[in-house]
Amino acid sequence: MEKPCSLLVHFDKGSAAMANEIKADLEGSDAGAKADAMRRAISLLLNGETLPQLFITIVRYVLPSEDHTVQKLLLLYLEIIDRRDPAGRALPEMILICQNLRNNLQSPNEYIRGVTLRFLCRLSEPEVLEPLVPSVLANLEHRHHFIRRHAVSAVSAIYRLPHGDQLIPDAPELVERLLASEQDASARRNAFLMLCACAQERAVAYLLSNADRVAEWPDLLQMAVVDLIRKVCRSQNRANKGRYITIITSLLSAPSTAVVYECAGALVSLSSAPTAVRAAANTYCQLLSSQSDNNVKLILLDRLNELRTSHRDVMVGVVMDVLRALASPNLDVKRKVLDLVLDLLTPRNVEEVVLYLKKEVVKTQAGDLEKGGEYRQMLVQAIHACAVEYPEVAGSVVHLLMDFLGDTNVAAAVDVVLFVREIIETNPKLRVSMIQRLIDTFYQIRASRVCSCALWILGEYSLSLSEVESAIATIKQCLGDLPFYTVSDEGETTDSAKPAQSMVNSVTVSSRRPVVLADGTYATQSAATETISTPSVAPGSLASTLNLRSLILSGDFFLAAVVACTLTKLVLRLEEVQPSKVESNKACTGALLIMTSILQLGQSSYLPHPIDNDSYDRIVLCVRLLCNTGDDVRKIWLQSCRQSFAKMLAEKQFRETEEMKAKAQISHAQPDDLIDFYHLKSRRGMSQLELEDEVHDDLKAATGGFTKDADDANKLNRILQLTGFSDPVYAEAFVTVHHYDIVLDVTVINRTKETLQNLCLELATMGDLKLVDRPQNYTLAPESSKQIRANIKVSSTETGVIFGNIVYETSNVMERSVVVLNDIHIDIMDYISPATCADVTFRNMWAEFEWENKVAVNTVIQDEKEFLNHIIKSTNMKCLTPPSALDGECGFLAANLYAKSVFGEDALVNISIEKQQDGKLSGYIRIRSKTQGIALSLGDKITLKQKGGS
Repeated sequence: MEKPCSLLVHFDKGSAAMANEIKADLEGSDAGAKADAMRRAISLLLNGETLPQLFITIVRYVLPSEDHTVQKLLLLYLEIIDRRDPAGRALPEMILICQNLRNNLQSPNEYIRGVTLRFLCRLSEPEVLEPLVPSVLANLEHRHHFIRRHAVSAVSAIYRLPHGDQLIPDAPELVERLLASEQDASARRNAFLMLCACAQERAVAYLLSNADRVAEWPDLLQMAVVDLIRKVCRSQNRANKGRYITIITSLLSAPSTAVVYECAGALVSLSSAPTAVRAAANTYCQLLSSQSDNNVKLILLDRLNELRTSHRDVMVGVVMDVLRALASPNLDVKRKVLDLVLDLLTPRNVEEVVLYLKKEVVKTQAGDLEKGGEYRQMLVQAIHACAVEYPEVAGSVVHLLMDFLGDTNVAAAVDVVLFVREIIETNPKLRVSMIQRLIDTFYQIRASRVCSCALWILGEYSLSLSEVESAIATIKQCLGDLPFYTVSDEGETTDSAKPAQSMVNSVTVSSRRPVVLADGTYATQSAATETISTPSVAPGSLASTLNLRSLILSGDFFLAAVVACTLTKLVLRLEEVQPSKVESNKACTGALLIMTSILQLGQSSYLPHPIDNDSYDRIVLCVRLLCNTGDDVRKIWLQSCRQSFAKMLAEKQFRETEEMKAKAQISHAQPDDLIDFYHLKSRRGMSQLELEDEVHDDLKAATGGFTKDADDANKLNRILQLTGFSDPVYAEAFVTVHHYDIVLDVTVINRTKETLQNLCLELATMGDLKLVDRPQNYTLAPESSKQIRANIKVSSTETGVIFGNIVYETSNVMERSVVVLNDIHIDIMDYISPATCADVTFRNMWAEFEWENKVAVNTVIQDEKEFLNHIIKSTNMKCLTPPSALDGECGFLAANLYAKSVFGEDALVNISIEKQQDGKLSGYIRIRSKTQGIALSLGDKITLKQKGGS
């Protein structure tokens, strides 16, 4: 079980007692029974049993059999048994097999020849292979392509053995000759791969001599050509790079989509010329529209996104082609398309993009789309981003989007109203038309959060006399008749706006579940604010406009407080723009009546829950303000709120600009780097693409495009000492962490004067880490060193440990010596990176995720912001709380942090700390995630780092 094997078969019904039954069946004459016995013997051997007594039986009774199935099973048996003795020499019994293998290689049956040639690819014993070489070479000229195909594979496998060039010294010449005359696609592919692996210069020469005919080759061979070009350009000089680019370009029109995809990737890796990148981008876009598999579409979008990071100017030209992928019904594909397109916006294409998105929004109204509400929300957010970056396009979309303020998808409606709020501030020219449209559509709004934001917009941006009067009239119409309830003679309370025969279909919803406030603390929500209470009447009737009344009667007093504040602002502004004092007083009296009615409703027994203290205080403040208005208070209510909002938008824009500047990395070239001037070179016979490629290579060399990102100092930090300096074997590891695997480059040094035999690096893992390679034995000369590479697969984001030892033997001591290695701890920080998400998304994930790890603050740091910055640096996360919210000295700080792992997992952190009277910080750090591993690992990291250490 511990040895490498090319075949695995699960078999849990076997036992050593079956050996006698198998032996009896093998000695019989029935071919079917022999085949069944061979299958059972192979299954037992693969599952750890040793059946040494069977070998002679098989040689005597199975070897002469002419049954094809039995012969195939015989080859499988020979493939999995131990063919070497403990000293490493081939077993003498294997010589008995040679004659049978030679007979098979000369058999008139093509199947027997083919499976035997395939078996030879698994053999590594020169003593067995040497007498078979002439028969193998003879099969290279067999009339049947099935034989030639496997004969080439066998020649390649033999030639690649440690001393294979002595067994078949002229193998490359023979295979090259075969390749020139072969017609079978698989045989040609095998021959070409053999040349690529064993005689690369011959493969290159063959390719360049047939460059004009590569487009006509079968797709198997074309894939091998692309792999060869990648390998050659990565290792050798760039002398023939122009010819390789020409070959790749010709393959972009190949009928095989796999070849086309590989060619596009190879073209980008070979050349950074705009023509080459444009050809690759167009190829990806064609595949994006022609392939129906969603996984393929996601992969293609990833490739296009990689092109965007390095060749944005070229990618701008294919924006509309990328947008056509929105026709896919899959939401993940749509989301990736929109994210990619938003990064490619320019003043030239933004109008075209927004027009396309508008058409998609209209399509979502049809109702036949699956998850149409969620898709509409994505489109609204995309249009919002376009309008923020290019305000001139806002006018063409804002009126269309305002029709969705009453959307049944609350999240989409919230996005629309936030978009309207931002555009009305940044685009003063659209203010008048947007206010009028909002007043006209206000009665359609059914969600409390949307109503609150819409009321704030009406209160802040209704400036003219007609706008203020229309806004007040609309609010009164949506509130209905006053009072909100009446007490009948029998003592029953009823809604005064309800007719006796009809009931409003409004359900009072109350919950006491904890929710997260904006500062990250917990609060109790007393009424479900997002419940849409729709009267059970026909649209267009009087009762259908009473949206504010329905929400307030369902117990939403926060909305009632917003109504009071909006009316206060509108009345104060009316006093400035209304010349008639009588009209102003009349409006003020009406507003006071509404506020007192709300207070009366909140303190009555009509609703199961009374008004909360915050809303009560807010409404009472509005009542006092309207009764006694001062200039300072008027300025605060009419100007300061809007100024704060404008300041918030400016800060957000500044923060985004700073992030974009930080992302733009400037690379520098060394002063002694070599630069070739293509103007001084001969340009005879070069295509336009080759010329562009030369120019871009020179530019990249001049600007540091070819310099390596990794710094030598950072590499040194990755070296871990595994043994002590006094140990007979010294070992150190260089750890390279990729996305889904870890590579350990271990340097082992023999510090003794003796030769170390069977030296083996044995590793084991804890956590979601898996070893890929089996350990191998090495012989280490005195005071020499050996580089050993170990690959470890990672399947989730959590802290893992790699531990092990080095085992070796010396000639003097028969026992094996063991050197225990230091543990290697895999840091979770290698797998998570800072990320951003919307505040609403953060709260939704916080409520959804199950795993929470609560870490108590225990630190010597005494400043709240210093502690926050220390945690951000230690955990490699991004602070979502804006800097303005963290300003000031109040002795308390609450902030939200967010990061994303390479596996797509989300990590949420909330920090709530308070400074005590003795100057120390106290509080909690809460970590939430969908999986347990990331929550626990991040908690351990914070516990370790929070004290203020490095």
